[in-house]
Amino acid sequence: MRILLAGRGSQGDIYPYLALAKELEKRGHRVTVSLPRLFENEAKDAGVTYTLQAVDDIAGMVGGVPSTKDLLAWTRRVIKSQFEEFIPLLERHDVLVAANTEFAAPSVAEYCGKPLVRTAFGPFIPGRRIPPPVFPFPEPMPLVRPALLWALLNLGLNMMVKKTLNLQRRALGMEDIRDQAEHAPATADNFLLYSRYLGETDPDWNYRWGIGGYCFNDMFPYDGNLQRQLLDFVKKDRRPTIFFTLGSCNTEKRDIFARRLFEVCREEAYKLVVGCGWWKVGVHLGTGEHLFLLDKAVPHTFIFPYMDAVIHHGGSGTTHSAARAGKPQMALPLIIDQFYWAHRIYKLGLGPRGADIGRISKGELKKKVLDLLTSQSYRENAARLGTLVRGEDGLQNACERIESYGSPAALEVVNE
Repeated sequence: MRILLAGRGSQGDIYPYLALAKELEKRGHRVTVSLPRLFENEAKDAGVTYTLQAVDDIAGMVGGVPSTKDLLAWTRRVIKSQFEEFIPLLERHDVLVAANTEFAAPSVAEYCGKPLVRTAFGPFIPGRRIPPPVFPFPEPMPLVRPALLWALLNLGLNMMVKKTLNLQRRALGMEDIRDQAEHAPATADNFLLYSRYLGETDPDWNYRWGIGGYCFNDMFPYDGNLQRQLLDFVKKDRRPTIFFTLGSCNTEKRDIFARRLFEVCREEAYKLVVGCGWWKVGVHLGTGEHLFLLDKAVPHTFIFPYMDAVIHHGGSGTTHSAARAGKPQMALPLIIDQFYWAHRIYKLGLGPRGADIGRISKGELKKKVLDLLTSQSYRENAARLGTLVRGEDGLQNACERIESYGSPAALEVVNE
């Protein structure tokens, strides 16, 4: 098969697609990955065939909360470029695999008459039981039901993208869509790239969907000497070690929080490893016997098993990596689905309730850190979940789902 993968976002979004591309190539398929320019070196290192997106200011989007005006302008540019770039690419491929954030993908697949496997790292399918995982209230409330929240989200989505989508569709001789929130999941195979044991599914979903688990990317190149230094730091004594990271995300309060966490660790004689990420979190802390700054990326699979707990931003990739390692964790959600994963961490008893990184006091933080490290319940729950997550094979499941569209019967369903 000839497979086009199209993803956009930060490391937790792109690394799984690179892992998927390598696995599909290993299985004999011809694969092209469309990805932001920011990840060109990673694509080269992976050895996959790739094309770079024309509009890709991902670092700017995750660098802080953009204004509504800037977000709308960026979204319109992205949608226009998706039509321009994806159509000639997809005409040379058999199937499109695209993230749910590629808003033009359903229309492009429809125009080209090719199947679309629409992936998501959270329950991004409208339903009646699970609220949209983009709002900072991920638990159903007595007065505001999930269906109402989905209706509000869909209204906002249509305001953002429908006009631009329909302008492009008309230029191609296609009919207007009335509701992008309905059109996207209804015209695709919605395949969820998260663990069924960590996330949820909704029995009221009325679309084609499946769930396969997170596609971990454990083999990207990394500094082996840095990893050995980290393990030496962890193993030098028996004091508990906490890993802290905000991944690709940014917040004005990052350095204040890092300082407070470092002070708590020093006072309690804990060791702290800081994954500095894109925004160099923690570099102002200096050095010391309690601190290790991980200023380059190392796969979580080679780090988290040696930690006693993980504190992070709540991204799907980091949440799944900590879960796979069987470690207690706590989230500091900042944007989009991070609030959902923070809620799931708490709901599954893997750690305390998530905190607001900009408002939590040092005293409150100390209580949460002590709870995170001393709770036997968190350790037991995390260990049980780790066994289940390690038993999944997200890469193989995703490959098999995509490969199913190589059969004549599958293509008949797409073209009905």
